[in-house]
Amino acid sequence: MKNRIISIAAAVALLAGCVTDPNTGQSRLSKTAAGAGLGAAIGAGAGTLFGGNDAQNAGWGALAGGAVGAAVGVYMDRQERAMRESLQGTGIEVQRTAENTLNLNMPSNITFAFDSANLTPQAQSALDSVARVLNQYPETRISVSGHTDDIGSDSYNQNLSERRAASVSGYLASHGVSSMRMAQQGMGERMPKYPNTDEANRSQNRRVELAIQANPNAGAGAPTGDGAPSSYPAQGTYPARGNYPQGGNPNPPR
Repeated sequence: MKNRIISIAAAVALLAGCVTDPNTGQSRLSKTAAGAGLGAAIGAGAGTLFGGNDAQNAGWGALAGGAVGAAVGVYMDRQERAMRESLQGTGIEVQRTAENTLNLNMPSNITFAFDSANLTPQAQSALDSVARVLNQYPETRISVSGHTDDIGSDSYNQNLSERRAASVSGYLASHGVSSMRMAQQGMGERMPKYPNTDEANRSQNRRVELAIQANPNAGAGAPTGDGAPSSYPAQGTYPARGNYPQGGNPNPPR
């Protein structure tokens, strides 16, 4: 019974978030709806843990969880749009994943000279734009990873990738992005995007990537500007209503 209630709650949230692609005319699931569906499922499951009327509790849980999930989706939608606009024409790729994460790919022809960890003027200009957007959307965490091709020894490439990741992190920190939000790592030559079979592929493998991930409650207290509520119930809490159990179990299962 509980599984059925959770499934229904998630399905309702997902169906409500289906949109029509203007290019193909086909229906698809928006990323905001995906977040809402996941939040609704989690909230519904948490609601049934209180005992009593599972259907009622799951409904309130789905409402709270779905609102939080939708808020995160809207928050990342806006950050993605701002990032794409600010980086247009820079050569930096902006990709959105289903996990409410933005990935920025900075190839070496933009960021560094060959065998160097010093940022080029072009890279600094692009990172200025990245820092501005990150400071406008502080409810995210940033993972910075450096990558190299397979020319040179493993140990040398590992060190070079670490220095490149540190250069990007340090530059962002110097432009107001809190170091507490950032983690950095060097991946060396271990994770190529393409086989290191020619220079064209190697140039794509020499890169720095930023993964920007939303915090669980990102956007929950910010106005959406689309007529939606300006705040949502905190994750893990549910609005009181009538005899809705806030603690204890007045109707123990039989």
